Amino acid sequence: MPLALLALAVGAFGIGTTEFVMMGLLPDVADDLRISIPGAGHLVSAYALGVVVGAPLLAAATARLSRRRVLIALMALFVAGNALSALAPDYDWLLAARFLSGLPHGAFFGVGAVVATGLVAPDRKARSVSLMFLGLTVANVAGVPVATLMGQHLGWRATFLGVSAIGLAAIVALALLIPHERTHTPASGLRGELAALRSLPVWLALGTTVAGFGALFAAYSYITPMLTGAAGYADSSVTLLLALFGVGATVGNLLGGRLADHAMRRTLFGGLVSLAVVLAVFPLLMRTGWSAGLAVVLLGVAAFVTGSPLQLMVMEKASAAPSLASSANQAAFNLANAGGAWIGGLALAAGFGVTSPALAGAGLALLGLAVAAVAHLVDVRRAAPAAGRERVVATHLLDRPGALHH
Repeated sequence: MPLALLALAVGAFGIGTTEFVMMGLLPDVADDLRISIPGAGHLVSAYALGVVVGAPLLAAATARLSRRRVLIALMALFVAGNALSALAPDYDWLLAARFLSGLPHGAFFGVGAVVATGLVAPDRKARSVSLMFLGLTVANVAGVPVATLMGQHLGWRATFLGVSAIGLAAIVALALLIPHERTHTPASGLRGELAALRSLPVWLALGTTVAGFGALFAAYSYITPMLTGAAGYADSSVTLLLALFGVGATVGNLLGGRLADHAMRRTLFGGLVSLAVVLAVFPLLMRTGWSAGLAVVLLGVAAFVTGSPLQLMVMEKASAAPSLASSANQAAFNLANAGGAWIGGLALAAGFGVTSPALAGAGLALLGLAVAAVAHLVDVRRAAPAAGRERVVATHLLDRPGALHH
């Protein structure tokens, strides 16, 4: 695998760290800025909104530019957003800075996925995407716990300064390792980029992302009360268990990339089925400490097996605008984050028990499987007429003596 993938992974590591670290810093931020915990929670939503807004818009607006320059510019915007977060004098400033930090997230992964797949042979595309995403999953293992500890001991502002330093390191790595594009085909403009997203297969692929990862976040958003309320873990043990989730996500990400290069559709179906099963048995696994830890790892594996095949599938379905489609998939991922947490919260509010969000997630995983199955049927039906036309042309040529010699 090319060394350039390391530069993409460094950027992904910084983005993953800043995305998830806010959850652990909410009490510190709320106390320092004299706001409520729910008010501080809006800082998480502001980042996610920035991802949803920025992913398609920035990808489309930069379609005519060199992808190498786009990646460096996006990471510079990321550094600026986190630096402004560290310097925020009040809540409104921090809210705006978190939104700004989220803007380059989706476009970076979207453009980065296109660059990653262009660096390798066709039979290694999924693995190249999984190696870029490796930075995101490793952030959950190392980046988020270290950044959280830094914030607790040095202040939350130090955390965002540290993340800014990671972003600067990523800029240097991108400048040194990402190759210059020898040729760049002019894009068709914003209208042409958006037109590539009008096809039904693209929207079915995006719908699979929303439902599939919504299943993850329906459960993961409430994993702490499950571990403390059902499995009996102390609050101090949750950070270690969340690191175990990151380990599982890293394994699932690498496994999914390798399997998807051999059978992308079957890897996607298998991942969604596995996710539904893991979430369905979650209430049973939460009854003892050791099985709860196993459940956390399995959740990470099953969820992230689908990451690379979904990213690659969206790019293939919108081949005329791969950067935009890939970025739109990152927006779909964050919609899944918000939607899954909302659905899991409904299950809790309805009084179905502390582990009920996992069962709600199992239902979403089955919905994602159904959407993926519909997408497969649409592909089969669209491919049938084309195959029929090829057979007709071949038969016509064989029926004409000497036709094949012209």
